[in-house]
Amino acid sequence: MTTAVTISDRAARRIGEILKGEGTGAMLRISVEGGGCSGFQYKFDIDRDRTDDDLVIEQENAVVLVDSASQPFLAGSQVDFVDDLIGASFRVNNPNATASCGCGTSFSI
Repeated sequence: MTTAVTISDRAARRIGEILKGEGTGAMLRISVEGGGCSGFQYKFDIDRDRTDDDLVIEQENAVVLVDSASQPFLAGSQVDFVDDLIGASFRVNNPNATASCGCGTSFSI
């Protein structure tokens, strides 16, 4: 299993737009926490501090951080940005998830 987390081109463009509006030093932190209807949920936050054990993904103008506790849950995942009739949102295509809720924000392993 790969430990890499990848960012689609669409997601990188949207993250770059968001970070530009947040000012210098802003990064997107993606983490996994307990909760949601399936046991775990993804959390997206703007952060300006990175730690030594963060996974740092830089693509175009996007800088994404994943903390060490969340890395095993996200290993091999791709973060995408989808803008459809339901709405615009980031989606995590996670090969480790054995089930997810209908909205895609909660998953189980």
